[in-house]
Formats: sequence, structure tokens, C-alpha cells
Amino acid sequence: MCLAAPMRIVEIDGFEARCEARGIERRVSLFLLQHEASAPGDMVPIHVGHAMQKVSAEEAEASWALFDEMLAADAAARRGGG
Repeated sequence: MCLAAPMRIVEIDGFEARCEARGIERRVSLFLLQHEASAPGDMVPIHVGHAMQKVSAEEAEASWALFDEMLAADAAARRGGG
């Protein structure tokens, strides 16, 4: 299974971007988006250091909500509540 964490582009330098999500910053490659215009503020799912596509803020938030739900279920199961 592959997971991509949505992040907001903060700064772009060529095919490299500084992205942020939930207080964590990463430098990521925009190479796979080279045929699309990208700008600070765009939301992009990041997988193994590469931005995969642009997504809406709503799609990014829905992804984070699902990740939070999975983490909460895992924590409950580890406590014996699931």
C-alpha cells in the first residue's frame, strides 16, 4: 500500500519545493508536476519525496481526517478498546 501525505507548497526553487503540513517541513521534488504550473499555497500529496499531483484544500483536509481516524483506531486497538 502506498500513502501520500498532503502538504502545502511554501516556496519553489526550480523543480524543488519547500512544503509544510502540521508543523513539519520537507523539501520535495516537483519533477512529476513539470507540465503543470505550481505555486506557493498549492496542496500536493507527497510520496517518497515527490509531489504527485495538485489537490484541493478540501481533498487534503479529507486525507488528513482519514489519517487521524486510522491513528485513533490503532491507538484504541492497542489500548484494548477495539
